[in-house]
Amino acid sequence: MTKPEWSFKGLHFANCNCDYGCPCQFNALPTDGTCKAVVAWQIDEGYCGETKLDGLKVATTYAWNNPIHEGNGEMQVIVDDSATEEQRRALVGIMNGEYTDPGKIMIQIYRSMCSKVHDPIFAPIDMDINMDGRRAHLKVDGIIETDLEPIKNPVTGAEHRARFDLPNGKEFNSAEVASGTTKGSGAVNLAFTGTHAHISRDTMTSEGPNR
Repeated sequence: MTKPEWSFKGLHFANCNCDYGCPCQFNALPTDGTCKAVVAWQIDEGYCGETKLDGLKVATTYAWNNPIHEGNGEMQVIVDDSATEEQRRALVGIMNGEYTDPGKIMIQIYRSMCSKVHDPIFAPIDMDINMDGRRAHLKVDGIIETDLEPIKNPVTGAEHRARFDLPNGKEFNSAEVASGTTKGSGAVNLAFTGTHAHISRDTMTSEGPNR
């Protein structure tokens, strides 16, 4: 079967259980040897084949009890229930890496490292992302809640700003770094406070971030 081309244009954020900076961005092992995260997308403009995805929201929760490259992880896709049946199939397929060649983007790589894929959830997603302010909020009632804020100087309380620049990145080109707190009680349980987060504005495609 021919894989449909797809594209997301808009903002996305990630919050994981690692220290600020996320060792993964530097080919290093995770802070405590495990990786748990939520990644959320706010699609301003998007498509999958002939299916339009404009204005939709989607999130995925992940967990590995070891570094990601060792595999045996689990994941669950959450799609805003405003999506039509056609849009739901497209978003679940994209998040599950079905429409991307191996190794092209992190979505597919993450999926390939998960031995357990839980059934997707279709529910209202409350989400707001402010990249310049390094703030974001995600809430799916009874499933997950995430809040991002700027990293604060521990002495003065002043906001601290740091950025990533990944010219060959498979997840984004550049991103603002933030502090995140997540509580998740879906199939993938998440619980971390004041840990690494980043926000990016990119056009993600089936071939990776648009350069």
